[in-house]
Parts: sequence; C-alpha cells; structure tokens
Amino acid sequence: MSKPFRFKQFSIQQDRCAMKIGTDGVLLGAWIDISHRPFSVLDIGAGTGLIALMLAQRSTAEVIDGIEIDEDAYEQCVDNFENAPWNDRLFCYHAGLDEFVEEIEDKYDLIVSNPPFFSEDYSSGDASRDKARLNSSLPFEELVESVSHLLSPEGYFNTIIPFKEEQNFIALAEKHKLFPQRICRVKGHADAEIKRSLLCFGFDKTDPDTEELIIEKSRHEYTEAYISLCKDFYLKM
Repeated sequence: MSKPFRFKQFSIQQDRCAMKIGTDGVLLGAWIDISHRPFSVLDIGAGTGLIALMLAQRSTAEVIDGIEIDEDAYEQCVDNFENAPWNDRLFCYHAGLDEFVEEIEDKYDLIVSNPPFFSEDYSSGDASRDKARLNSSLPFEELVESVSHLLSPEGYFNTIIPFKEEQNFIALAEKHKLFPQRICRVKGHADAEIKRSLLCFGFDKTDPDTEELIIEKSRHEYTEAYISLCKDFYLKM
C-alpha cells in the first residue's frame, strides 16, 4: 500500500483512486461557507472522500454523505471515512447520480462537487483516470439538475470548475432556479490567467459576492490569502 496523504487531522489513502488529491479539492473544501450551519451534507463524486472529510473537520453537520460510482474509488472512500475521527457522521453510497436522485427523498443543506471537466477529446492514456476527469461521465447539465432536486430550500451548492466554463455553468444553473451567491476566481500567481472558478449557488436571486484568489507569490511561496484558507489542513502551513 502506498503512503497516505496526511493532513493535520486526518489521512487519506488514494492508491486506488483515479483522481488523486489536488489543489482543486482542497481549495473547494476550505472555501465553502458553512455559516448557515448545515445539518446534512452531500459530496457528489466523492473520490477519496477528501472534501467530505474536510467538511467533517470544519462543521458540526451530523449527516455527511458521499456518492461515488467508481468501485475502487468507492471502496477507498469508505476506508478513508472509517479511519477518520468523524466516522460516525460519514457515509458513502456506491451509486450513480441519476439512481441516487430517484431513491433519496431527503434534502441536503449543503451539496458539494469537484466534478470532472475535461472535454471528450482529452485522453491521458489511463482509462479510469480519464473517466474521473471526463465531463461526459457527469455532464454539468445532469449535475445541476440533480442538485436542484436534492438541495433544501435554504441550502447551498458549491463547486469548482474551469474559469472558461463559468458563464455557461451559471446559465445552466439559472435554468434550474439556482443562482450564484459567491464567486471566487483563482490564479496560480499574480501574472497568470484565471484558471478556476469557485462557485456557490442558492435558490435566492442576488448579487453574488465576487473575489479573486492568488495561490503563489513565487514558486512554493504562498500568498497570505491562500495560507489563511488552507492552514487548518496542510501539515506544512
């Protein structure tokens, strides 16, 4: 077994997951606003379980569910949940999103997803990694429509997507009565192009709070804003 990825309060095994821990997942897990004190959380496409575990550390939510369709990733997520300090609050379903929506009647106060977002002509040569990263395995349209059914009236949906997809994603969400509440555009460094958009949606139509986050001042020298966001998780921060 390969070495686990260690965070300050939990560890993650990821040798069986196509999608390894990366900046996107940690950013999303740290950025999500939990000031509405969610009772129930759902992580769509849980992968290693990273974001669900971050939210277990950060929040008092009593129900933290993940769903994961890939069998290897699902089994690894279950192991990571069972080995966490909050294992009594964490549960992972082995299911596709469509069947989950049909079977679950409960609504969630907080839904999160770090969705796959490479277009269909992308290939790394690793089929399971490609499936985890390919938008066709969880199209944005299906994601947004499912969230609109699963989210409680006062709840929030948070995701991270490529910046170039931001306007398209917001337009898709609006078709399902979900409107942006917060937007954070992420750059690797000050002179870089915007690479990612962190988005928070709710059912209220409002002017979203908009901000920009720069990760590094120079190679491996992180900005104060990034350190402030992630210091509760990374060991060396």
